[in-house]
Amino acid sequence: MREPILIINAGSSSIKFSVFDTAADRSLGAGAHGQVSGIGSTPRIEVADAPGRELFDQPAAITDHQGAIAAIQDWFAAHIGDEARFAGIGHRIVHGGMTYSEPVLIDDVVIAALEALVPLAPLHQPHHIAAIRAFKAASPNVPQVACFDTAFHRVQPPLAQQFALPREITAKGVRRYGFHGLSYEYIVSALPQFAPACSRGKLVVAHLGNGASLCAIEDGRSIATTMGFTPVDGLMMGTRTGVLDPGVILFLLQHEGMDAAAIETLIYERSGLLGVSGVSSDMRTLLASSSPAAREAVDLFTYRIRRELGSLAAALGGLDALVFTGGIGEHAAEIRARVCGDAHWLGVRLDEPANAGGGPCISVPGSPVSAWVVPTDENLMVARHTRRLLDG
Repeated sequence: MREPILIINAGSSSIKFSVFDTAADRSLGAGAHGQVSGIGSTPRIEVADAPGRELFDQPAAITDHQGAIAAIQDWFAAHIGDEARFAGIGHRIVHGGMTYSEPVLIDDVVIAALEALVPLAPLHQPHHIAAIRAFKAASPNVPQVACFDTAFHRVQPPLAQQFALPREITAKGVRRYGFHGLSYEYIVSALPQFAPACSRGKLVVAHLGNGASLCAIEDGRSIATTMGFTPVDGLMMGTRTGVLDPGVILFLLQHEGMDAAAIETLIYERSGLLGVSGVSSDMRTLLASSSPAAREAVDLFTYRIRRELGSLAAALGGLDALVFTGGIGEHAAEIRARVCGDAHWLGVRLDEPANAGGGPCISVPGSPVSAWVVPTDENLMVARHTRRLLDG
């Protein structure tokens, strides 16, 4: 390995990681990847090589994020040796607030700023900070880089970021931030290889997975997106509600005896595909199910995409291309077919055999609006930013 970069995506009970090595021309090649899962319950470490072949899968004697970081470093030291001394560490950070519109090298000032943003992302930010602190303690001389999921959307028009709230509340940071920005940024960088003619035009990218959102992009810049103040807004998701009338929250507080913690669990963990179907949050399971409730969950998922797609096409003032990415977007041909069928009025003409084959182009020649399947790679995007900052 040459100047390896470690990429970290820390969650509440897991830390996912990837390693990229640096070629002589400063391009990046994917290496081993894996995760430490079950932190705080039944932890184990899993590692695979670049093609996905299992290298390691065993329980781990850890109790917290610091222990998980140590387990990752120990594995690389034992199996890769001195070559595994990382040149830098890149972190995917969910929230950068209004402060960060691009990746930054992490120092004490940045850590303090991330801590100040915890109220805006209480389910994510503390775990990112815990991972940063753990690496700082274990490898204080290795530079760390923060890459923000919100940064891509900071160039949106001011009106697209604003709620109709009193100015003093807006000034406290209550506004639309948008998320999945690293995924959208990667798609913008990759699309010229697939569709150079429309890559700088008016696009809607559909990042569809357990977390799901749409983003309107023009000339490579975010114009509007479905997620707002938090990643629970917008589309229906695996376990998240998506857009919800605030009056529902008031009703649950005032008439159902639910407190803030119970409502948080409801809207983040018990709703979406899981809540409507009562079967699963996994789209593959729902598409294979004969349950009427499962079918209804899929119907609602695609209906919400239809409505939000129309809204974003209006924000763009037209549409040149529709791009699918994310776990569902890349692998669920039936969902793509339904979304494209719903978008016929916008000019999307589906090529059914191409869609069944996974694309990359899934629209017929001459379609007024082309449709594409482009796999995303958020980790590579973080690695690119990290390499660029390390190279100065």
